[in-house]
Amino acid sequence: MTRSRAQDPDVCGVTAAMAVIDGKWKTSLLWMLEDGPQRPGELRRRMPGLSEKVLTQALREMEADEIVHREVHDVLPLKTEYSLTDFGRALAEAVAPLSDWGHQRLDRMAESRRAAS
Repeated sequence: MTRSRAQDPDVCGVTAAMAVIDGKWKTSLLWMLEDGPQRPGELRRRMPGLSEKVLTQALREMEADEIVHREVHDVLPLKTEYSLTDFGRALAEAVAPLSDWGHQRLDRMAESRRAAS
């Protein structure tokens, strides 16, 4: 799914929402930022395999979509924190039932594997 789909007024709402959280890391970032403001280093430590470049790109896209707020504190060295905007918190709340459904699906798959063993 392309980023332009998130801004196309002629797509369905689900497609527009999915375009905002599309990608390997954005849903995890959304979930982690629900805990409160996080520094980029903290996010990387909590997500093994996520490179600094990809983290920066994802956070910039989330900031452009107005779901993440970036705050730079004027201290040396510079301290940057990311947090969810009200719009981002609304997205997290909207995604929560989908997460619940996903966990139910994983439980069903595990039950099927156990029954087949």
